[in-house]
Amino acid sequence: MHAFSVGTRMSLRTIKVVHTIVWAFFVACIAAIPVMAAVGNHAASLVFVMLVTVEVMVLALNGGRCPLTDVAGRYTRDRRANFDIYLPLWVARYNKQIFGVVFVAGTLYSLARRTGIL
Repeated sequence: MHAFSVGTRMSLRTIKVVHTIVWAFFVACIAAIPVMAAVGNHAASLVFVMLVTVEVMVLALNGGRCPLTDVAGRYTRDRRANFDIYLPLWVARYNKQIFGVVFVAGTLYSLARRTGIL
């Protein structure tokens, strides 16, 4: 542990909690895309695709990083992949790859269901 104040540690914990909640929200959106498509709720599937697309644009505009990572970085020198979020290191490290593939696959499945291909 670095010699940071209790307030600094609380600030970092708060950021990590918020970041984890935001991450879980978008993972739930990604998971909901094919589920909504499978049950024929194409409008809901589209809403989830749009929400995740906005998040992808935010990440892209911030150099591929969540803005909360930059905020958390002010409170620690730690730069492990999960220093800013409550995730296992391997999930934090490969988060974009894992959920990017799931998002694209779910979106393609949703499109295929909507157009009648599937």
